[in-house]
Amino acid sequence: MAAEPLDDYINAVSKALALPVEDAWRPAVRANLEVSLRLARLVDEFPLPDETEPASVYTA
Repeated sequence: MAAEPLDDYINAVSKALALPVEDAWRPAVRANLEVSLRLARLVDEFPLPDETEPASVYTA
C-alpha cells in the first residue's frame, strides 16, 4: 500500500499506461512530480484581471 497520495498517483498512472516504474526510480519520479505540482500551483494562483483575453492561436 502506498504511503502518500503521490505514490498512489504514480501507481495508478504506471498501471494505466502499462509503464513499469522500478523501485529505484520512484524517488526521482516523486521528486519530479513534487516540483511540477509546485510550479503548477504558482501558475494557478497567479491572479488575472477579469478583462484578460486568451492569446490568439497562430498556425504556420
